[in-house]
Amino acid sequence: MNPADTQTPSILVVRRDNIGDLVCTTPLIGALRRRFPQGHIAALVNTYNRQVLDGHPDLDAVYAYAKAKHRLPGQSYAALYWDRLQLVRKLRAQHFDYALLASAQPGASALRLARWIAPAHIAGYAEATGRVDMALPRGNSEPMHEVEEVFRLAQLFGIEGAPGKLSLALDAPARARAGNALAGRAPGRKLIAVHISARKPSQRWPTARFAGLMRALSGEADFVLLWSPGAADHPQHPGDDAKAQAVIEAAGGAPLIAYPTQELKDLAAVLSFADCVICSDGGAMHVAAALGKPILCFFGDSDALRWHPWGVPYRLLQPHSRNAADVSLAQALQALRELSQQPASG
Repeated sequence: MNPADTQTPSILVVRRDNIGDLVCTTPLIGALRRRFPQGHIAALVNTYNRQVLDGHPDLDAVYAYAKAKHRLPGQSYAALYWDRLQLVRKLRAQHFDYALLASAQPGASALRLARWIAPAHIAGYAEATGRVDMALPRGNSEPMHEVEEVFRLAQLFGIEGAPGKLSLALDAPARARAGNALAGRAPGRKLIAVHISARKPSQRWPTARFAGLMRALSGEADFVLLWSPGAADHPQHPGDDAKAQAVIEAAGGAPLIAYPTQELKDLAAVLSFADCVICSDGGAMHVAAALGKPILCFFGDSDALRWHPWGVPYRLLQPHSRNAADVSLAQALQALRELSQQPASG
């Protein structure tokens, strides 16, 4: 089947990576919906990143399976794989026209999933085994943003042009909870969201500097302090309760509201109220970009060209050491001043 031969294809977009990776796939999903307004467009993701797409207006359905590292407490591996098998059977019965491997490097597991689902065609970047029968040759060696490289796959469906902005839908109850938590603020003051969690050690900005930044700006802004709740030594989902408490104590009298976010929908909801976001490279940064927020971000040992905030004003601080801990408080304050003077993206 050639995509040009029908206006109602059924397409399953497969993206099983981290939160930021999936957010960076939303311009592709949006382009597919505009190209095929009457088509059936669904996504296959994992339980960890699913909330990125819950309620997304460009999707007819979102399916998710749990990776072994994300299994619930008390859930056996046998139960986890049984659930996955049932999902594959359900998807196989739908007879998708296309399974689109929406990643620059989808890996063997994603290809195996697509083959089990048995669509008429598997679309994606060309790979050595030749099992992607609707293949896009890889581009030249020029580095690209993740959004751009994933969006190139739209060419397989007759879509040209540049990718648009990131997108996600907000959960209404979560936004109501966040609004209630922020309701006591003085009217008219700027709200800066400060997200202190980072999965990779090289991306973590020190506690004392977060607190110092809040003290320095306390006369002109309020803050909402965000973090992944839990203990730092949790084997599956390490948290930053201790770091958050240390920031709160060191911030002194700075006007802040503590708001741990257990779920992604809660993070997105509270970020939607912010005038500006301070965070490290990671999922929270891409969620903030999808919400159109100006961002000050700290980068450690990661590719800033590939992963910088997409489609929004931003300032990115990455020291030569590639360790975010080496970004000074003075550098962060200067970057924030520059960011406040930068015009909003069109």
